[in-house]
Amino acid sequence: QVQLVESGGGLVQPGGSLRLSCTASNDIISTTGVGWYRQAPEKRRELVARLSSGNNPIYGDSVKGRFTISIDKTRNTGYLQMNNLKPEDTAVYYCNAFDRTGMFWGQGTQVTVSS
Repeated sequence: QVQLVESGGGLVQPGGSLRLSCTASNDIISTTGVGWYRQAPEKRRELVARLSSGNNPIYGDSVKGRFTISIDKTRNTGYLQMNNLKPEDTAVYYCNAFDRTGMFWGQGTQVTVSS
């Protein structure tokens, strides 16, 4: 069973930055890629960004130009750099990876943007 462990969430003021990390228990991120999703209260989970092996990154419209997804293959870790954060970015952020054995999710990390 693949485990994804997230870190890096917290409370930040509008305009601030955070970097989320997602470390896998095997090489799934290094070989297939990683996605980041978020879910705000009473809203559906939505795609924030995805970086698949061999492909260009994909970003949700609301985060384009502010967020950057990346992967460190040596650490089996995916990152989400979030800049110019807005109150509407407040949500629980989940990382996601999949391979031929299934789809896997992290436990989620809370990001709160508030003054």
